[in-house]
Amino acid sequence: MLRLALLRFASAVPTLLLLLVLAFFMMRAAPGGPFDTERSLPPEILAKLEQAYHLDEPLWKQFARYIGGAVQGDLGPSFQYSDFTVNQLILQGLPVSLRVGLGAMVLALFVGCAAGIVAALRHNRFSDYAVMTLAMTGMSIPVFVIAPLLILLFAVTLGWLPAGGWQDGGLRDMALPVVALALPQIAILARLMRGSMIEVLNSNYIRTARAKGLATRTVILRHALRPALMPVLSYLGPASAGIITGSVVIEQIFGIPGIGRYFVQAALNRDYTLVMGVVVFYGTLIILFNFLVDMLYGVLDPRVRAE
Repeated sequence: MLRLALLRFASAVPTLLLLLVLAFFMMRAAPGGPFDTERSLPPEILAKLEQAYHLDEPLWKQFARYIGGAVQGDLGPSFQYSDFTVNQLILQGLPVSLRVGLGAMVLALFVGCAAGIVAALRHNRFSDYAVMTLAMTGMSIPVFVIAPLLILLFAVTLGWLPAGGWQDGGLRDMALPVVALALPQIAILARLMRGSMIEVLNSNYIRTARAKGLATRTVILRHALRPALMPVLSYLGPASAGIITGSVVIEQIFGIPGIGRYFVQAALNRDYTLVMGVVVFYGTLIILFNFLVDMLYGVLDPRVRAE
């Protein structure tokens, strides 16, 4: 396991470096700049601003400066939020995105896996068709359609929950964003779990366990669940990172002050450092979660440890 961990960590470094290179030069290639406004700035003021933020230097020198700061954990100042650094803005939005994202992921994991197991146990029966129909519907309807429908039903018509905003971050504020963010993931996880569980239930060792007279619950929990979770774990790595960093659409619709809203505003304003900071943070999370998934493989499947 230690060798596997070291290999995964070693491969993460060039991946993150490549991500930095692509994000840095693609942002600079986009038309416009961080100080472009409806009213053009006087040339001498624009020159002073570019000098203050080192934008007058060659691109290779700007990139070297950025890499040097990023290695030390400094993602630089924000061009648009002049009173804040990128680190401060990410740390400010992270708790909100974490609460919504983790809530959505936990809800999706439990409901999706449970629905997939039920569909697999009732294969080719009404329960199976019902679960898969709902799953296909959930995967087909975009989030920007689901969220307004939830607002219309539970906030406008019934008046049970607020339509948006982030007052104290309680359950009332989280309910609709979490459900809207979780519904597509529930559908995907249900399909993954169903297919994996059907394959595992048709394995020889499951037939042997049933032939010994073990109860269905024991067969599922003790023998079938762990190998059936392998495809689910593969999906959870990048999915968890994407959800936790915040869905841009969900945060915009519900007015949630998370990382996603900062990313949208930074992209519109050409705030290079903030966009880069969010990309670096997002990429690091994906690498971290994929690393954790690889480690969990070794826990769930002894064959991975043996290899």
